[in-house]
Amino acid sequence: MMELLQQSPFDPAKEPKIVIIADWLPPDFGAVGQYMQMRARALAEQGHDVTLVGLSTLRSSTIQNSEGRGRLTEIRLAARPVPRGSLIGRMLWTIATNLRLISAAFGPLRAADGILFTGSPPFLIHLLAPLKPLWRGRLVYRITDFHPECLIAARDRPSRALGFLLGLTNFWRRRVDGFEVLGEDQRRRLTETGIPADRIALVRDGSPVSFEDDGPVEPLPAELTGKCVLLYSGNYGVAHEVETVARGYELHHRRGSGRVHLWLSATGAGAEELAARFSAAGLPFHRSPPVPLERLPGLLRAPAAHLVTLRDAFVGYVMPSKIYACIESGKPVLFVGSALSDVDLLARSSSAAYWRVPSGDADGLAAALEDLADR
Repeated sequence: MMELLQQSPFDPAKEPKIVIIADWLPPDFGAVGQYMQMRARALAEQGHDVTLVGLSTLRSSTIQNSEGRGRLTEIRLAARPVPRGSLIGRMLWTIATNLRLISAAFGPLRAADGILFTGSPPFLIHLLAPLKPLWRGRLVYRITDFHPECLIAARDRPSRALGFLLGLTNFWRRRVDGFEVLGEDQRRRLTETGIPADRIALVRDGSPVSFEDDGPVEPLPAELTGKCVLLYSGNYGVAHEVETVARGYELHHRRGSGRVHLWLSATGAGAEELAARFSAAGLPFHRSPPVPLERLPGLLRAPAAHLVTLRDAFVGYVMPSKIYACIESGKPVLFVGSALSDVDLLARSSSAAYWRVPSGDADGLAAALEDLADR
């Protein structure tokens, strides 16, 4: 299997002081914050003096710790959750939160030799890039999700305002010193905007958890005991394929054997829609909240296989980070999405069984579920 986690392009000798800006830090749920905390610790162990600035639903705090040959300072800002029900509310939250993050990090940013920021919260580039003359350090954009491309992909019709925002975002992107992408699909998207290839580095996330041979396995919910369980874990949002999963799963239970039962250990609009549709149709499934990070290895070893999905419009704009831990769990993967996504590239490299079903192919998903149950 291919090496998933690649080394950081930061050099302790040339860039001893690093600032990383992210969104929700553990124990809050958020993949970007989890990975950036791992990244910050790894950089500190290599000898960097790292300042990690992020958000917390609990309280504001500043914690300093020695990590290996370096030091890690975590600055957490108390923040309310993102208002998901309103686009205007989300935009106002994003603007206010980004201003708070930059203000809290301003001193370390001025002293930093390297600055790493992500796509979460979105649009940080519109503050960091214009202020670039104030930073002496190299500005590196780790594109987790592309914004505003994700907003554009989620819409049924074009938006002149979002088109203008995309043009402005690309203007600032061309003034960033370097980029980190999560996959080859993201590299293709970024080069299409005019970014030179020599400014783009592929740095994959890898699994946020490790799997011990004798580690505990999360017990199956009572109604799933004895069933062939397909697990979807984590966030199931607007970027994830819903229609194909809903129709294919119903076909499996209406016309097929109905042996596969879906477990949604998930949050997000997609999880809500699937739960509502399955309940209305009287289809069997189980819904539970995501588990804490320390229980994730046990959860990922519990099912017969993992479900990963991605809408075609979001290929290269979003990389479902759950694929790394799903692969490392050793369990088969069923991917509903495009072969152009790096999800397919990574899953095909694993030694476990793998199925890919194109978006819109409900019959193909029903057939894959039968094949899974047969195994």
